[in-house]
Amino acid sequence: MQSVETLLSRMDDHIESWEKTRDNRYVFLRCYNMMSANMYEAVKQGKFTDSEWVTQLLVRFSEYYFEALDHYDQVSLETPKVWKQVHDCTCQQKLHVLQNLLIGVNAHINYDLPLALYDCLEKEWHTSDELVRASRKRDHQIVNIIIGETIDAVQDDVIAPMSPAMAVLDKLMGRMDEWLLSRLITGWRGNVWKVTQDLLHAATPEEQEIIRQKQEAKVVNLSNQIIRVI
Repeated sequence: MQSVETLLSRMDDHIESWEKTRDNRYVFLRCYNMMSANMYEAVKQGKFTDSEWVTQLLVRFSEYYFEALDHYDQVSLETPKVWKQVHDCTCQQKLHVLQNLLIGVNAHINYDLPLALYDCLEKEWHTSDELVRASRKRDHQIVNIIIGETIDAVQDDVIAPMSPAMAVLDKLMGRMDEWLLSRLITGWRGNVWKVTQDLLHAATPEEQEIIRQKQEAKVVNLSNQIIRVI
């Protein structure tokens, strides 16, 4: 398993490179980097019930992002549809900064996260007692608090510099716009836990694949709506 430090460093390298080349994929990755760094700091501060398990999840979650990116860079047929859509749209279309951000967040949370959660739960879930299961869900929910605490910095450091209008809106609304974005992401994360439960309770690999494909289709459709609406 890679270290969190290694993955954060890799994010930094891509962000620096993409900012220099005006590749707007840095928008999502910078946001993700900020949230990951804050999560790792929370782990070190002992804010989770099981820091070792959360670290494992943090790493596996990041690996899904980079595995998809590597496949995309290699023009591989193994590139997940959700990430091919995100990278194609971000690179080839003139999207608003919020669109760039939200389609990346949508792909990573709604598609990658249930798979990462499954990977980190499947060996223990059916033999764990209710206390352990509850602690896993509680740690998953603590991340929502960290996301809420990070959104304000994302607004100031990522969104506002690229969209002066959003900076004005932020001043007019106070923390309301950050609250709305935080609520959106928290809502997605709540749905993700249910998808993970469906994967854990699937009777066969074939049934799991059907669940994955249905979730993939939902994520692609949601990104299409984000691209059209904003």
